Amino acid sequence: MAKVVALVDRDARAGTVARSACALLTLARRLGEPVAVCADAPDEEEIRVLGRYGATEIWCPDSSALPEQRGMSESKRGTDTDLLAAVAQHLHPAAILIAATRRGQETAARLAIRLDSGIITDAVDVRSGPVAVQRCLADSHLVESTVVRGTPIITVRPEAAVPEPSPAAPILHTIAVEPSKVRAPRIAATPKPRAACPALDHADIVVAGGRGIGSQSTFAVLADVAEALGGALAGSHTAAELGWIPAEARVGITGKVVNPRLYLACGVSGSVRHRAGMQGAKTVVAIGDDPAAPIFKLAALGVVGDAREILPALLAEIERRSTFPSQ
Repeated sequence: MAKVVALVDRDARAGTVARSACALLTLARRLGEPVAVCADAPDEEEIRVLGRYGATEIWCPDSSALPEQRGMSESKRGTDTDLLAAVAQHLHPAAILIAATRRGQETAARLAIRLDSGIITDAVDVRSGPVAVQRCLADSHLVESTVVRGTPIITVRPEAAVPEPSPAAPILHTIAVEPSKVRAPRIAATPKPRAACPALDHADIVVAGGRGIGSQSTFAVLADVAEALGGALAGSHTAAELGWIPAEARVGITGKVVNPRLYLACGVSGSVRHRAGMQGAKTVVAIGDDPAAPIFKLAALGVVGDAREILPALLAEIERRSTFPSQ
């Protein structure tokens, strides 16, 4: 029977295996033989819990294989991605299941690149195939998806499945994990302090950016524009996934719903899920290089052009006008 790998998360408050890991093992049993992967060696209680929910094998890093790594931080020892990649190359599983948390989504994305495999995110169910079931259009429809390249990597919403016991006697394995040679990103400069901005869901002015902004550095200019206008900085789902804004600043179905007097959308295409979060804005101004983008249909004023060139000029004009002497 093919093996199906499930990444185990721990519940820091309970000090044991997270409920989401038990749910992943429950789903894994539908696809093959469940194999649990732990970032650290599990204790007796964790082994018991994983076995109760069907894990036939438990894999964790071999701390003795690379003695020079002892005492190193996680970023130097290797990450969940390194561990899963090592296990996948050893077991050749039928699928890899990961909880769709912020950390899990990032791990899955990195793993898909490492293994050159397809990825399906935010699944609410899995079926033999493997087939992943997702919700779309504000959770009003279900769609089925399959991966056609490499080892299927599927992230599953933590509460999508109810854990169902199926006792097994898991065998504990260790595996040597070599840290990725890719250097971890680091902050090269400390951002300048910013004035306190209004809460996003109560702001009169919201300045939002999307993929069309192009880079983190241009998003910093967008933040300066928001500060100069006394507004709140926001972004699209994609901008949050790229790490340009915090997840809590995301506007849309899965983020915040805003109703500002002015909504300045820069590099935002205007997907259905994004428009659902900002369509209550009184006035929409859009800046982007695609005149056919849906956001322009909502805009009272649209500026077609490269946001990376327009935003610095806009910021300079706002600052120039704010320095006018009062009459």
